[in-house]
Amino acid sequence: MEGIAWADLDAEEQRAIAILGAGLSIELCDPVALLTLRQLGLIVGSHLTAAGHELRRTVLLEELGRAIDASRNARTIAGLC
Repeated sequence: MEGIAWADLDAEEQRAIAILGAGLSIELCDPVALLTLRQLGLIVGSHLTAAGHELRRTVLLEELGRAIDASRNARTIAGLC
């Protein structure tokens, strides 16, 4: 998993990580994406590995940070803060 960034994954691979991380069925994932993620060590069987969970967690926290910053900026511009 070392050195793999979210941007290194294609849309189907990202979608598969999101689906599996949400606890949904592996049947909803693209088979080629699953194969790639297995080779990268991000999934085993039908579950994310620790590395897969960590990648997903990092992306979610980054996106949350961006959303919070955007909200703060919008409030500042509107004169609410």
